[in-house]
Amino acid sequence: MALSSLLLKHIPKPPSLLIALTKPLSNIPENTVYEGPKPQLPEHRTTLTTLRQKHRKGDPITAATAYDYPSGVHIDVAGLDVCLVGDSAAMVVHGHDTTLPISMDEMLVHCRAVARGARRPLLVADLPFGSYESSSPQAVDSAVRMLKEGGMDAIKLEGGSPSRITAAKAIVEAGIAVMGHVGLTPQAISVLGGFRPQGKNAESAIKVVETALALQEAGCFSIVLECVPALVAAAATNALKIPTLGVGAGPFCSGQNSEACGILDFRNTECCSFVDEAVDILVYHDLLGMLQHPHHAKVTPKFSKQFAKVGDAINKGLLEYKEEVMNRTFPGPAHSPYRISGTDLDAFLNGLQKLGLSEAASAAAKVAEKTDIIRA
Repeated sequence: MALSSLLLKHIPKPPSLLIALTKPLSNIPENTVYEGPKPQLPEHRTTLTTLRQKHRKGDPITAATAYDYPSGVHIDVAGLDVCLVGDSAAMVVHGHDTTLPISMDEMLVHCRAVARGARRPLLVADLPFGSYESSSPQAVDSAVRMLKEGGMDAIKLEGGSPSRITAAKAIVEAGIAVMGHVGLTPQAISVLGGFRPQGKNAESAIKVVETALALQEAGCFSIVLECVPALVAAAATNALKIPTLGVGAGPFCSGQNSEACGILDFRNTECCSFVDEAVDILVYHDLLGMLQHPHHAKVTPKFSKQFAKVGDAINKGLLEYKEEVMNRTFPGPAHSPYRISGTDLDAFLNGLQKLGLSEAASAAAKVAEKTDIIRA
């Protein structure tokens, strides 16, 4: 063995390096002079290459939001392709009426928690309101923090104004993958007049498609289409060469192979059908039916489907817990597992007496007489 190898073997490695060596990463260089990465195993992270391959084949791309370690683990175990740490955490986690209040530091806490739980999906984080609007340098700095401090693989930003297009391009040029977002952009409710669907008239519909194309030109790897008519989403998807993810945008997002001409190819007037590749992204709490509360009812979108009624199970469990505590059946002997020896019990009681805590000693002695808490 070479001397250098021996030295490297015995040099202690810092914990951060050990983590980097053991954690599967999604930003592995592709087609490099070092032969590139080996084919990914199922437990490895989803990469942009994975998404491009699925899009090209017409395979479904699955995505959902997560906001903490448990939800990240659930997304990971379910095998979803994309996990979005959304600024919707402001509403479904923090209880706000909009996404605007959540801060960059709060988002980073959510990102780190999700990253510890979701090891397979591509991790994408929303840049929160106020973290990228001022300038392209501000946008790049915020995006860098999401990757370095939050453990994310990519970021998402909303809107398609010239400044947002410039910001998206700057972030991509800084080496960070960007997901665009058009249609209803919740961070812009001040100018939209609330949570209102977009693309419902010709002018608005054209704007959705043009904005999506501009974001693609800026280097975005995918586009979220939120709350637009299905036919508008179909047109945008057909016009784009990158995947689209629908949020209340119908079943036609990323609905064809990159070679397909979409619904109608005006070059040869032959009708083409969509490949069954509807791509949608739902809020974790909404799709699982987790929150049964008047506040949540008013912020749950009409397009969301409940695939489970976890909230009902949570409520049932909490009520049963409360009932057992009130009637003193919990905690019972089965949930009081820790024991003390007879010798230590005597020493404990004597110690309490010396401290002048006679009543405490009597209380402990009574419990010892009534329950099986003494071990041999």
